[in-house]
Amino acid sequence: MSRYYWLGLILGAAAATTVCAGPEQVEVTLAYVARLAEKRAQHPFRSPRENLPKVLRNLDYDQYREIRFRPNHALWTADRLPFRIEFFHPGYLYQEPVRIYEFTPTYVQPIRFVQNFFNYGRLHLQNQIPADTGYAGFRVLYPLNQTNKLDELSAFLGASYFRLLGKGQHYGLSARGLALDCGEPDRPEEFSIFTDWWLGKPQKDSVALTLYALLDSVSCTGAYEFLIRPGQTTVADVQAVLFFRRANDVRAVKPERKPITTIGLAPLTSMFWFGENSERKFDDYRPEVHDSDGLLMHMNSGEWLWRPLDNPAVMRHQVFWAPDIHGFGLLQRERSFAAYQDLFNLYNKVPSVWVEPHGNWGDGHLHLVELSENYEGLDNIVAFWDPANKPAPMQPFRFGYTLYWFMQPELLKFPGNKVVATRVGLDPRRAGVRQFVIDFAGPQLDALPESAPPRAISNCSTNAVIVETQVFRNRFLNTWRVFLKMQPKPGDRDPVDLRCTLQANGHPVGETWTYEWSPP
Repeated sequence: MSRYYWLGLILGAAAATTVCAGPEQVEVTLAYVARLAEKRAQHPFRSPRENLPKVLRNLDYDQYREIRFRPNHALWTADRLPFRIEFFHPGYLYQEPVRIYEFTPTYVQPIRFVQNFFNYGRLHLQNQIPADTGYAGFRVLYPLNQTNKLDELSAFLGASYFRLLGKGQHYGLSARGLALDCGEPDRPEEFSIFTDWWLGKPQKDSVALTLYALLDSVSCTGAYEFLIRPGQTTVADVQAVLFFRRANDVRAVKPERKPITTIGLAPLTSMFWFGENSERKFDDYRPEVHDSDGLLMHMNSGEWLWRPLDNPAVMRHQVFWAPDIHGFGLLQRERSFAAYQDLFNLYNKVPSVWVEPHGNWGDGHLHLVELSENYEGLDNIVAFWDPANKPAPMQPFRFGYTLYWFMQPELLKFPGNKVVATRVGLDPRRAGVRQFVIDFAGPQLDALPESAPPRAISNCSTNAVIVETQVFRNRFLNTWRVFLKMQPKPGDRDPVDLRCTLQANGHPVGETWTYEWSPP
């Protein structure tokens, strides 16, 4: 999804209000939405795109930006509630209108699409848009940074994408409801979409917002519950139930569709164009350009793995065996403005996102997909967890997790000793040898004297050999620097997996650095 398109929509949007049909006495819960999802899964998928008028599907970027919400009409403004909702107009890239409802403990009512809540600028579309068109999505406002000013807290727009913000943060990476067959070489990815939303009306003193969503795609449906708690670190608890359609119902829509290979739970999507470890260079004035610079993984063994991200020449799909995974996330560790030198895209202010599973997710794999990209406006990084035991058709598959959108990693009890930089280049003295320069830092490492340096334990896959590993104290950055030199086997074009851990007194100190290097 284009980051600039999303940012343009958010900057250009104003507010909307609602005109509702009569309320219905229904208690909206995850079980209520799950019953709707299960019922829908008994029939073939039907895309909401079929309902969108052609005039909206044909809008280009500039035309779409002409459409703006009229100010001072956000949902719950009249009640002076701490949360407000503004809606996005369908069209251009956002061709799947969604149904939106408001609910309280005693009723639920639809939020109708109303043309008069939008300013169409120079466009003359009003007579061509049906009254029941629906919205493309919505954003949530909250006094996040100042008590007397509403800030953007989150946006739910496009397929099953959403973004949240904590205090002082700027939009960067996205989360998704589900990722099906992402990064598979023999088939296209199946994009699930949130087709229906239920917005829980808060109280005047509410510090959390509850949302429910119904997800749909060719292969499955799902019910999602979001409990969002804004703050310095914004936290979202997610509960979900999936129902996979029977093969005949899938083939009724996509006759060529193969059985699902990967079910990506808690997927995160980000952008890495280039950074300090990049071997692909671009003609750009900035030293680094990325929303995230690494994937952090907490394994059930207690080990923490740090995998620096890259923008490879061709797509790479790396898979880690991760049973009962304790957590994973895409992090932005480089927080210095000097590393980016960008006055407009504040990459030093974008959040990191951490996924913490609820309970034991069982056997499964963590996937990292890195797409080759020549433009910073498109996301090219995806991380997700895939269960080894796939659910049977129409059997409810339940899972839950917590998302943390943060800037201060110390609040989440990550290892104090960590990888802070990775650099890659040729060994100037030996032809064909690659040199990896890795900086480790942290309180335990700081306490080690230069006379007793940590020991670097390194290894690689069988298609290469480690020819040298050295550790030095880097007084300039107050780190321990590892020089790891690797020689790939001649003629072998497969990626090389590498690992390096620092040990002191025979015990690991902090994270394990892991990397996948591809021959140029």
